[in-house]
Amino acid sequence: MALARFPPSIRLRQAKIVTDIQELTRGAAEIIQADELKQRLSAGRPLRVKVGFDPTAPDLHLGHTVIINAMRRFQDAGHTAIFLIGDFTAMIGDPTGKNVTRKPLSEAEIRANAETYAEQVFQVLDRERIEVRFNSEWFSGMSAADMIRLSSQHTVARMLERDDFEKRYRAGQPIAIHEFLYPLVQGQDSVALKSDIEMGGTDQKFNLLVGRQLQSQAGQKPQIIITWPLLEGTDGVQKMSKSLGNYIGITEPADDMFGKLMSISDELMWRYFELLSFRSSGDIEGLKQAVAEGRNPRDVKFELGIEIVDRFHGAGAGAQARDNFIARFRQGEMPEDIDQKRLEAGADGLGIAAALTACGLTASNSEAFRMIQQGAVKIDGERVEDRALMLQAGFEGVLQVGKRRFARLILK
Repeated sequence: MALARFPPSIRLRQAKIVTDIQELTRGAAEIIQADELKQRLSAGRPLRVKVGFDPTAPDLHLGHTVIINAMRRFQDAGHTAIFLIGDFTAMIGDPTGKNVTRKPLSEAEIRANAETYAEQVFQVLDRERIEVRFNSEWFSGMSAADMIRLSSQHTVARMLERDDFEKRYRAGQPIAIHEFLYPLVQGQDSVALKSDIEMGGTDQKFNLLVGRQLQSQAGQKPQIIITWPLLEGTDGVQKMSKSLGNYIGITEPADDMFGKLMSISDELMWRYFELLSFRSSGDIEGLKQAVAEGRNPRDVKFELGIEIVDRFHGAGAGAQARDNFIARFRQGEMPEDIDQKRLEAGADGLGIAAALTACGLTASNSEAFRMIQQGAVKIDGERVEDRALMLQAGFEGVLQVGKRRFARLILK
């Protein structure tokens, strides 16, 4: 069912092969056969890096792009990115993490979703350096006898080692026979594509291991597996999910996307940098150091928001979304007449508690610390979480305590 607009083909530009395993796998949860990955990278040939997505929904969110971003890093390093659209597997339905049998999609639904997926991922991946494939290429012509032979390469006992199958079996919940086929079909994709590496979420580990087994049985070198953590949503607790309402969709308007990124905690911001940003690890460490030395975490979060919004809405969209965000806060939540304070920062800067007290927003530094702990202190609408935050000379922003106390602070 390959789509005419995205034919299965290789359109690769020559690029220098990069072997920096630390940068390529930054943020990964697990690498299975890391030593072998080093050996294959050092061989100096382009590796075939496979990532598969079943087109089960029309829209992707930032959680989905964690693996797509990793795929882009391999692209930029000169390796062959294989984006596999599981149009055949989508008709089975991936049971991963499900406690009930999942309803398969119709062919029309799969085709429509696949069109949308391909367009969305090309906002991250380089169209000129990718192999787009559909697993219906090899499965649509497979006979019933072929499928039986594939099924014979795995046992029921091994299938029940999978956590979600085991839980359902012990709970007496039904497991349909076709669900056992899903890991085998996904594994056979790796055989058909001769993949060197397959990447997936941590919840896909069992399926990825089946691919290694089937490749070995087919006389191929088993693929290296790289699993990636499931990105937390804006609540900082649950994995990003539309059903939980904590997601940031990659097709959302720029202002909405930026606003949601600004809502994440300062701590979660670093996780987003690690898994979503294309900045180098060194750059990110530099930003962490700057915050440790007193830079406002809000300004660093602005940089994250600008990068992500630019990626999906074009250059300049991020800066505009930032300006709109600041304007909405100042016009919608602040009173028109705000006292302005000009203070000396001093050589080491001015602590946030001292700044609040000097501006008359708290009666003492002790009260300021309590208000920070209660989440009642904001700078330009962003909650302050660090009691030790130091504001440096050149700072200009609106300090807020509670709902009604404001002051515009300028540090010299």
